[in-house]
Amino acid sequence: MNARENDASAEQATRDFVAARPQLFGIAYRILGSTVEAEDILQEAWLRWQKTDRSDILEPAAFLATVTARLAINLAQSARVRRESYIGPWLPEPVDTSQDPHLGAERAEAVEMAVLLLLEKLNPVERAAYVLREAFDYPYRQIAEILETSEANTRQLVSRGRKHLSAEHKASVSQREHKRLLEVFVKAARTGDLAGLEGVLSADVVSYSDGGGIRGASKVPVVGRDHVSKYLVAFAPRFWPDSEVRWVEANGQAAVLISAGGKAVALLTLDASHTGINKLMWVLNPAKLAPYVEAVTV
Repeated sequence: MNARENDASAEQATRDFVAARPQLFGIAYRILGSTVEAEDILQEAWLRWQKTDRSDILEPAAFLATVTARLAINLAQSARVRRESYIGPWLPEPVDTSQDPHLGAERAEAVEMAVLLLLEKLNPVERAAYVLREAFDYPYRQIAEILETSEANTRQLVSRGRKHLSAEHKASVSQREHKRLLEVFVKAARTGDLAGLEGVLSADVVSYSDGGGIRGASKVPVVGRDHVSKYLVAFAPRFWPDSEVRWVEANGQAAVLISAGGKAVALLTLDASHTGINKLMWVLNPAKLAPYVEAVTV
């Protein structure tokens, strides 16, 4: 191959990777729950793609998806060990989906914060199988090839993921109702309105504060309407005065970015069903907030 052919091949390789990139990010992010780790995976996939003999690869997107998924599974296995020593509740890193509603997927499945949190309870292979099938509608045969297992086992992996989510995740409300509940909640939380909070929280609501060890973040989830309501009322005088609230979108849903002194200090998202707000998810960890804030301020 001469220099001109080499240049043409490199240019085509770049075009193929750029075209596949949104979906590759979507796969990696859903498996890992981390934008930073997903970007690391894409960088490694790009390096491997450059070094690969591409002459016999008929479907670049399929090849790149396979590489990305396998790299993400490997990283997820070590990430699970690291998260066991994480200080306080762990939440996925939020991602701005306002510019890409489906985050590179045909369907927005497995991108909501609450769903990603539940997927953490699956092992990395089960999670990858579920993501590839439910978010990207990959055929079972192709998923089996990616995971290097049988098609029958792949069906079992996806089935286990579905059963896990259906057992723990109630049907979500509409986007309109989701935002209404968030608006009512924020108003009540800011003013310390106990009755207002109790009116929108479900009986078994759980509040998660992911601070990564920062001061002021609860190191254990707060559970139950009574406990959560009273905790938020007690918390209000220290958290909300002089704060600024910006309505944003995170992981396909309405969210609130809270700032103090011109600096983002928290992102609030929630999960809700017909019974009210089931989960409150406060991302306070500066390392997790930074990539999101950068994305929404571009």
